[in-house]
Amino acid sequence: MDAVVQFTSQSQGRDRIFRATQYACALSVYLLRNNSERKDLVAKLKSLETNMSAGRKLFRLGNTINSIEAAKRTMQLSDRVLSLCLTAANANRALYFICDNVLWARNVGLIRDIDKERWSLNASRCYFLSLVTSLTRDVYEVIQLMAQKARDRHFRQKMELHLNESPEVAEAVIPQLDAFLFLLLESLRSHPAVALDMLKNVCDLFIPLDRLGIYQLNAGVVGFCGLLSSVIGIVTLAQPKLRLRP
Repeated sequence: MDAVVQFTSQSQGRDRIFRATQYACALSVYLLRNNSERKDLVAKLKSLETNMSAGRKLFRLGNTINSIEAAKRTMQLSDRVLSLCLTAANANRALYFICDNVLWARNVGLIRDIDKERWSLNASRCYFLSLVTSLTRDVYEVIQLMAQKARDRHFRQKMELHLNESPEVAEAVIPQLDAFLFLLLESLRSHPAVALDMLKNVCDLFIPLDRLGIYQLNAGVVGFCGLLSSVIGIVTLAQPKLRLRP
């Protein structure tokens, strides 16, 4: 119970619970859309989804400053590739939050003379760029882990044993592919924080792809991806050892 209280007392924790609820409602609405007996439930779920989205915009009002401060910190990292990826991700996230804050002000009537659709598209573009740079960082981390594993003598013996146990594999290209996949899976398995962060970013990437019209998806897929990434976000926030750092 103490862990639940501590989790919900954080603004990030409440935001992730709201986000999971929002996308769970979106997925449920899609699954129930053709059920005529559930029209009232669908209407309630749509209303709850809208309220969750509005609540999350309020929680994010101070996130621009947090992202700017995070960008300042990542600029000081000694690994230049990591520094570039994280700084670009945080900078684009800050721009996304600025657009999101303007949209919130427009929705509550504080600002009127703006093009809501244009600001929404700009927010999606910044969100997309932030996720692309975050995924680039994930790929870089995976490459580093694979290179480290490949240099390990015990791991090479384990890989040779694995390949020798699969005599049915073709001798031309397949063994190299099998070795690569084995190395990749073992690297991700030994570092779950990297695997979870990559899965979360891949799931999140489908949301701006759909909004920008780059890759059209149905509402069910978007809802499922959003829900899965939200659950991963909750798990990594509740278990700091599963959170990728820096």
